Amino acid sequence: MAVSLSNLCSLRRLLINSTCGRAYLSGFKSNLSLDKLYPTSRLDITTIPKEPESKNGKFSGYIPMDKIQVNYSRSSGPGGQNVNCVSTKTEIRFHLASADWIPEPIRTKLAEKLKNQISKEGYFFVKSERTRSQQLNLADSLDKLRNLIHSAAQSLIVPEVSPETLDRQRRLRERAARERLKEKRAHSMTKQGRQSPTLES
Repeated sequence: MAVSLSNLCSLRRLLINSTCGRAYLSGFKSNLSLDKLYPTSRLDITTIPKEPESKNGKFSGYIPMDKIQVNYSRSSGPGGQNVNCVSTKTEIRFHLASADWIPEPIRTKLAEKLKNQISKEGYFFVKSERTRSQQLNLADSLDKLRNLIHSAAQSLIVPEVSPETLDRQRRLRERAARERLKEKRAHSMTKQGRQSPTLES
């Protein structure tokens, strides 16, 4: 039996206007509703959390979206009509020298490590076309940038060398010097043995 759209709309209107219908629509909750899945969590998702600050020269991992530029373009490679119709390739860029959300020592290290990847205007680019989803490529680009920043921060940390390690390195250097001198002597003796004996007058 075919039901027309107007009949469905009038049935819905009748259900909402009736007392039973209002009680049903307002009182029904699924077993998969958020307050049943997460009873102890705060379900107010309208408030924006305060952005974590980078303290003591350490990067917090937070990348402010209002301080970077995000561009989308067509991806290359296989993908059917999705590649031709949807701009899924993601490119994020920001001016490295003025990126105050990255601590100054890390910015300097990044500029040193990535000097061949920074444009003449001082912009650094991170691209991703790993998936056929715009949001996943954006997340991948941000993850790449975050890993680069953490890597630069790790290279700033100078590990403390124990006295035992210093002593072992000294002994290895001395051993290498002895081996080198031994090889030089052996090479010198070989060359001397090849010379013809000189006749004394």
